[in-house]
Amino acid sequence: MGYSSKNNRRPFEAASKASHHHLINDSEVQALMEHIYKPPRAEDIPLTNLTVNFTPPANNPVEAIIAVDGGYTEAVIEKDFPSRSIHFLQFGALFFKQEDLKEIDSSAFIAPEDMVKLKNISRLKLALPTKNIRLINENTLKASVLKTIFEFFRKNSLDENKSLIDTLAWFVFRRYKGRQRTEEDKYWLLATNPLSPDGNPVTLLEKNMDKDHNFLCPETGGKIHLTDIFRLHEVIDEETGATGILGYVVNVIEHMVIIHLIRQLFNTQPDILRKILFIKDGSTGFFGQTAGLYKPMHDLINWLLSKENILLVGLEKSGAFVDHAQEIQKTLKAGETLILTDEYIYRYILPGVGDPTRPYASTSNYGHKVIFKTHSGQMHVVSVPVKELKKTPTKNDLPNLQVILANVEALHCDMYDSALFRVALVNKLVSLSAHPSQRILQKFATKTIK
Repeated sequence: MGYSSKNNRRPFEAASKASHHHLINDSEVQALMEHIYKPPRAEDIPLTNLTVNFTPPANNPVEAIIAVDGGYTEAVIEKDFPSRSIHFLQFGALFFKQEDLKEIDSSAFIAPEDMVKLKNISRLKLALPTKNIRLINENTLKASVLKTIFEFFRKNSLDENKSLIDTLAWFVFRRYKGRQRTEEDKYWLLATNPLSPDGNPVTLLEKNMDKDHNFLCPETGGKIHLTDIFRLHEVIDEETGATGILGYVVNVIEHMVIIHLIRQLFNTQPDILRKILFIKDGSTGFFGQTAGLYKPMHDLINWLLSKENILLVGLEKSGAFVDHAQEIQKTLKAGETLILTDEYIYRYILPGVGDPTRPYASTSNYGHKVIFKTHSGQMHVVSVPVKELKKTPTKNDLPNLQVILANVEALHCDMYDSALFRVALVNKLVSLSAHPSQRILQKFATKTIK
């Protein structure tokens, strides 16, 4: 790593451009390179046994679609102190009717007339301290981050009569089950208490939660927020900061927005719930410190499928599965869907061997992935929620598969590779570009933070 010049008084020293030969000629490095395994190329992959034909349903039950997406950008508070930063996050839930699709064909750009057709875009904003700063009434960066996230959930409601924090309690304590709840549904085992000096586990009993959704810490007497079940405190460091939690925060909030809307619809108009398709950016799962949330999500999906049905899909835009989808584009026929089994995933996509006793990502995912090639040739990695994860899923294990694929194909967009029109719109509406959004937010932060 080179040295930078802070005050322009000394020359900038770049990293060496002639040291690579030490690596190339090293015998241990060469030996390691010879032992690296990578999955085979697409031309060597047989697909016939795992594909199913796409057959659009005669009557599409979907009358409306809700797409949810989020993004964030960093703002350095002080120009001369670049390690002091805050992140701005924005989330959007876009609602539109299926009939709008009949009026808008494939679009290479977002035109003004397309924007007029948006029925409702709900935005949620969050400013999160991430490095070398804290809230005035908190003593640490960790406490500041946890408090900020808790207040975000407590204050935002998406114009409904309940807040996100109330929906989180409804979700994790399975309140939707009513009298059918078990005793296990009424508590949450938090692996690490954020207030414990030793990081001991703590059991959060629903009956001990106060009206503000806090619990009394048995060790310190302080307040444990309900949002602390995300376990983000485990990856926040006072020196290196909290930037490592951003991906987890975005995924959790995107999920909670969808769950919040599902809750409101189920309580007010349950018949409409089966007519709405929810689209989430990314796969159907929780990861890292938040992975434990897949359990209540899986319970909710099973309960909804048994009651009113639920149409939910995750669409991935990047990663190993998307790369693989592009690689097999010429092999997969138009209108075919490749159902990914454990054997296929670990042989052709991921360089692991998998757990012989458990399905792929069974401790984080609540859905199975498929690769879908539309009749127009677009490739999509689609995650479909299921009742039970299996090592070798079939089309019968994927509820509403044909309905979901029919609407994915109807939402095609030529703006980007394998993009969906309304998802591209909501992404445009909530994304924070590096220029000029980042510079504007940086000036805003500099002037308002004292």
